[in-house]
Amino acid sequence: MYALEVRDHVMIAHSLPGDAFGPAQGMHGATFVVDAAFFRSELTENDIVVDIGLAADVLKEILGTLNYKNLDELNIFGGKRSTTEVLARWIFDELAKAIADGRLGEDARAIERMKITLNESHVARAWFEAALPDASNNA
Repeated sequence: MYALEVRDHVMIAHSLPGDAFGPAQGMHGATFVVDAAFFRSELTENDIVVDIGLAADVLKEILGTLNYKNLDELNIFGGKRSTTEVLARWIFDELAKAIADGRLGEDARAIERMKITLNESHVARAWFEAALPDASNNA
């Protein structure tokens, strides 16, 4: 399996209501380093997994929706708390849509799997990883 990973970051504010979140129930800020990994069994005819520039640009654009925002004021998470895990899944879904729409180039449609990692700090991270919905039809 071949892989290519791009990295960016996002700065947000949010609160996480519920006793399970302790002091994070209150409003606080976070800076996440975000890694987006793209996987495929075979390289393109250009010997790449995906165009690294397009992947980086689209990731930056998606993160722009969140950057410097209070996530409590956004309705994009479907009523879920904006935990690191929920953010990873949302970014995954947005990148999957971008791939399906051709925004990462036609070759990207054959990407089989993605992994989105949000690094909260040097000691904690969460990710969402899954096969892409249409990967079996595009390979």
